[in-house]
Amino acid sequence: MIRKILNATKTISLVAVTLSSVQAGAANWKYAIEENLNEVQGVYATQFKEYIEANSAHSVQIYPFGTLGESDDIMEQAQAGILQFVDQSPGFTGSLIPEAQVFLMPYVLPESVSEVNYFFKNAKVISENFKVLYAEQDLELLQMFPEGSVAITTQESFHSPADLDGMKIRVMTSPLLVETYKAFGAVPTPLPWGEVFGALQTNLIQGQENPWFYIESGKLYEVSEVITEAGHNIFTTAVMANKNFYEGLSETDQQLVQQGSEVALDYILKYQEGLAEESKAKIKAAKPSIEFVTLTEAERAPFRLAAKDVRAKFIEMTGESGQTILDQLEADLESARTN
Repeated sequence: MIRKILNATKTISLVAVTLSSVQAGAANWKYAIEENLNEVQGVYATQFKEYIEANSAHSVQIYPFGTLGESDDIMEQAQAGILQFVDQSPGFTGSLIPEAQVFLMPYVLPESVSEVNYFFKNAKVISENFKVLYAEQDLELLQMFPEGSVAITTQESFHSPADLDGMKIRVMTSPLLVETYKAFGAVPTPLPWGEVFGALQTNLIQGQENPWFYIESGKLYEVSEVITEAGHNIFTTAVMANKNFYEGLSETDQQLVQQGSEVALDYILKYQEGLAEESKAKIKAAKPSIEFVTLTEAERAPFRLAAKDVRAKFIEMTGESGQTILDQLEADLESARTN
């Protein structure tokens, strides 16, 4: 009997030590995004969180837009190691990593959803070239993913660059987006996101661009009269980890993070099927007077021509490194077309 009690005591002690070790190894990882939890970045982050928590003792705390400041603020916190993960569009990262602005160049990414999805899952420019560039900024690039085609909200319809003359269009704080809307004939106006709705409401600006779901969830249609599809871009975002944090993880935890980011990528690509059409229907139901415009190929022609000037500006801003990025991106896009 004494021996059984001693063995039972040893077993209980061993279990207690094991549980204590698991708890001691558990961490709460902080992850900031540029959107709300019910928007695309939030859905991706939630899938990542669920995978991590289901497959480890770690937990993930997600910080939606505005809870830790603007986009520039959360990037600084990620670089400093205050945040372990951050989601940020190249539209804001462009001042930090100029080459990332390649995703803002008009009429480069295809409109075909299947080609876009193949590109983001297989592109060497993301998994190789950009991985190096982000690492130079103390960031471990985990994924880039699309958030849908970009539409432009305005007060009046436009069908040519001449129609945009004098029109103030809000852009993210990216030098290349400024050049894009200059080339398109408008007056580009960089503004942090928190100021956009009020600026549209008071006519300080007359338009802005975003994917359809964000126009709907942000109620931007309430302060706009026309939403135009020019087919000029796909909104792209990037998921990063603080590099020192990532490199300090065990090999098991690094694999966990990589697998979690891949599972979330597959989920978010599937999640977005039909999302733009759902958003359009919600907008039309909420504001029947809103006008939807899709530019014809003939109307897009002068915008495509203007895009050549933007391409030249990108090379001027980024030099040989930018040319290498652009060459690899185009090779990856060709692979997406053929596959």
